[in-house]
Amino acid sequence: MTVSDSTRLVTTHDGGTMPAFVALPAAGSGPGLVVLQEIFGITDYLKQRARDLAALGYVALVPELYWRLGPAVTTDETTEAGLQAAFGYFSRLDMAQAVNDAVAALESVRGMPETAGRAGVLGFCLGGRLAFEVGVRSNPDVVVSYYGSGIADRLDDASAVACPIIFQFGGADAFLPPEQAQRIQQAFAAHPDAEVHMHPGANHAFDNFRAPMFYTPTASANAWPQTTAFLARTFPTTVS
Repeated sequence: MTVSDSTRLVTTHDGGTMPAFVALPAAGSGPGLVVLQEIFGITDYLKQRARDLAALGYVALVPELYWRLGPAVTTDETTEAGLQAAFGYFSRLDMAQAVNDAVAALESVRGMPETAGRAGVLGFCLGGRLAFEVGVRSNPDVVVSYYGSGIADRLDDASAVACPIIFQFGGADAFLPPEQAQRIQQAFAAHPDAEVHMHPGANHAFDNFRAPMFYTPTASANAWPQTTAFLARTFPTTVS
C-alpha cells in the first residue's frame, strides 16, 4: 500500500464549504496534521509536503485558505510574476477569517475517524503565522511554524500556546529579520516544549524546492529532519 490522495470539503464556522487536499498514509489512518499554505496557494510543493507527512504515518489535510477569493486560487511559485500575483491575493486575505477557517480545518481533522481525535498544525510562510495563531486560538496537539512573518508582533499571546511548538527560521530572511526570530525565541524560552532553529544564510521560504528565488537546499535538508524528529517525539504516529 502507498500514500493516497483525495479531496474533502471542510465546513467552516459560518457554514461555508472549504475545499481541501488530503494525503492519507498507507495504513489509512494516523494522527492528523493541518498543513497551512504559503501565499502562493495550494501548490505542488504543498501537496508534496503533505505526501511526505503521510509517508511518515500522518493524515495530512491542506485547506484552500484562499477559497473565499475564488475557486482553486493558486499562483506560479517559480516566477517573479507569480510572486507578485501571490502578494495580490495575500493583500485581499482577511487574516482573522483565515485563522478562523484554519481552526475549522483543525476541528474537521480532529473529527475524522482516521485520526482518532489527534490533530496538529504545520505551516509555511503565511501558514507559519497561521499555525501560531491556531495555537493561540485553539487546542492543537502540536504546532510547526516555518518562517511565519508577523509572529513577532503577536508575542503578547505567546503564553496561550500550550502544546509543543517548533519554529524554523532563515538567517537571511528579508521578510522575517533575525531580530524578530530572536524575539520569538525569547518569548518561548520558558515554554516546556519549544524548539527554535535558525539556519544561517537561508532565505525566506527556504524549504520550497519549487521556488528558485527562495529555495536554500542545505537549510531545507537540515530543517526537515529536525521537524520530523520533533514530531516523532512530541506527536508520534503511534500511541504507546
